[in-house]
Amino acid sequence: MRLANTKTEGNPGNGCCPPVFFMEGEWDTMIASAAKQSTVLKILFSILVPAINVAGHTGIFIFLRDSELNSIVYAVLAILWGVFGVYFMYWSLNWVVELYSDVWRRRIQPFLFVGPAFLLLSWLLLIPTVRTLIMSFQNAASTEFVGFANYAAVFTDRLLITALRNNLLWVVFGATACIVLGLLIAVLADRSSFERTAKVIIFLPMAISFVAAGVIWKFIYYYQPGDEQVGLLNAIVVALGGEPQAWTSMTQPWNNLFLIAILIWMQTGFAMVIFSAALKGVPDDILEAARVDGAGEIRIFFRIIIPFIMTTILSVSTTIVVFTLKIFDVVMIMTGGQYNTDVVATQFYRQLFMYQNNGYGSTLAMILLIAVIPVIVFNLRQIRKQGGF
Repeated sequence: MRLANTKTEGNPGNGCCPPVFFMEGEWDTMIASAAKQSTVLKILFSILVPAINVAGHTGIFIFLRDSELNSIVYAVLAILWGVFGVYFMYWSLNWVVELYSDVWRRRIQPFLFVGPAFLLLSWLLLIPTVRTLIMSFQNAASTEFVGFANYAAVFTDRLLITALRNNLLWVVFGATACIVLGLLIAVLADRSSFERTAKVIIFLPMAISFVAAGVIWKFIYYYQPGDEQVGLLNAIVVALGGEPQAWTSMTQPWNNLFLIAILIWMQTGFAMVIFSAALKGVPDDILEAARVDGAGEIRIFFRIIIPFIMTTILSVSTTIVVFTLKIFDVVMIMTGGQYNTDVVATQFYRQLFMYQNNGYGSTLAMILLIAVIPVIVFNLRQIRKQGGF
């Protein structure tokens, strides 16, 4: 038998370790066996570590759900679980990925960090959306399929048609006013000596929730018979010699317009801040060159400033339109949907949670989603044109 491959362990020059001889092909076999064992370990860890994460987080969730702890202890444990649990999950999964070669590591790591977020969004958004879509084709009790009967009923029911019309009013008047006033205030404030003060005052309503804003404006619009008025608006009207009015129960479309004023009061500050940042990016040399050539300020505004910030205008517009389509809080706080002020969101809430009509409620939710999707797609295309992704 012929000795071929020689492998020396230790340092033979010191004479402490004798050389170790392997038969021909034995060393290659050992390398292949070690590599095979390494691959098996990688696969084992790739299965075991995610399984430990799933089992561990599921166990913690069940423990917190079923335990009767003090509310403070419960809150502390939930925060610790959220922070250290997420850290351990990403650390352990990344440790498994680091065992692979550079090629596979580059392929797997993007999915590793995006994967948990995608699964969470799927659990919270995608699965409920699919379930709502299925329920929209079922009857009120979700016991049998009725096809498109719910969709046909939505577009023939007088109350639901009123809600759709009111949503259109909110988009046309509310969103348009927010965008126009936000741009106008941004232009004027940038040229004034008290720019910061003006912007703080206009932006301040953004710090208030819509529920709080509804309560505030409910006192502003408050009406009671007689000359003594608690509501601010009616107090001013009476002081000027006029008659107090029940502003939120007036005939259409005035009561809706008074509700839309609350949206304008709150969202104009958002539009103003974004437009102001965009206006500061307009090159001064272009504006000065236009003025030297004899262009007036109005012409400069429409021919230079507007085209330069058009992408910002489109982004702000789509954002406010989506927000307006989903309006709910103001209407529910101010009128509860009475006096023909219902919108799609309030009708959805009423049909699903008050009347227990799963079919109608799910159909309204899907109509609202369908109305929002084109606006979101348009916004994403604009962001892509700007190199956002």
